[in-house]
Amino acid sequence: MKAVIRERALALDFDACRFTSAAGPASAAQFQAWLDAGRHGEMSYLQRNAGKRIDPDKILPGARSIITLATSYHGAPDDSVPAVGRSTGLVARYARFDDYHDVLAERLIKLAEFVDQLGGGATQSLWYVDTGPLLERDLAQRAGLGFIGKHTNLISRELGNWFFLAEIVTTLELAPDPPEKNRCGSCTRCLAACPTAAITAPFELDARRCISYLTIELKGSIPVELRPAIGNRIFGCDDCLAACPWNRFARASRLMKQHARPELAQPDLLSLLALDDDGFKRRFVGMPMLRTKRRGLLRNVCVALGNVGDAVALPALEKASQDPEPLIAEHARWAIEQIKKRDCLSLG
Repeated sequence: MKAVIRERALALDFDACRFTSAAGPASAAQFQAWLDAGRHGEMSYLQRNAGKRIDPDKILPGARSIITLATSYHGAPDDSVPAVGRSTGLVARYARFDDYHDVLAERLIKLAEFVDQLGGGATQSLWYVDTGPLLERDLAQRAGLGFIGKHTNLISRELGNWFFLAEIVTTLELAPDPPEKNRCGSCTRCLAACPTAAITAPFELDARRCISYLTIELKGSIPVELRPAIGNRIFGCDDCLAACPWNRFARASRLMKQHARPELAQPDLLSLLALDDDGFKRRFVGMPMLRTKRRGLLRNVCVALGNVGDAVALPALEKASQDPEPLIAEHARWAIEQIKKRDCLSLG
């Protein structure tokens, strides 16, 4: 039955499919300690549904198995070509595609229905793409899909770091696959690569310092002391992932390739700063960046311009400093100060 499910998953363009039990993850106590220390920042949903994350039976009563799936996004539109000018932003690789939640959902629906049919009328299955109350990396490691690296992300020997995770929780009894062991060895490249020292120790992350958290999850003002380290990143950060030597085994997915958004490889910051609310929604409909809303993205754009912009950006930032949204206006004023300081230093 596992072989049939795996064959169906690969036919639906998933790149890997593994199986584990629906028992709670062994890392439950570590997760709770992480929450108790406040390292999740403003991601209150993690605290709110912590009970479900450590006990899949609370998600689906009678759950017996969890099918873990991976889809590669290696081969994202390239940003390695030197940018022209000083007003280009950087978007995390996973977001240079149509929203993966939508892309994978239609395939997960089909696979979950297939699992239910295999199990007969009594079988029930629930599927999730990243948003479910599961400790998905821990479950994926237990299923043998990969191992959790020192940067706290999952690493696959076949896919490197560049892949999405999805799960199907089911009442169908399926023999678990053997777990993957950690293969980081003595490597600490990801710790050294983090611009904000968010990886406080091997396998420990303080999300409050992570650029992905600061530019996506954080809804308010970005701490002033962390803004310079953000550079020109306007949505997420790949530095710890890109540093991993296991990426030499990464391979592109035919699924995500057809959903690529090349215009997000090196977006122009000044054109983004000019977006009104309707323009923002039109520009990013069906893409992950819609999640930040205009206020969040333009906040990030202002920080990026403050870090890499020059006098050419000042008129746009002056206008943004009068934006009705206080979050944008405050970060625009900060950016203006940074550019003027650099100009004074260069003149001096």
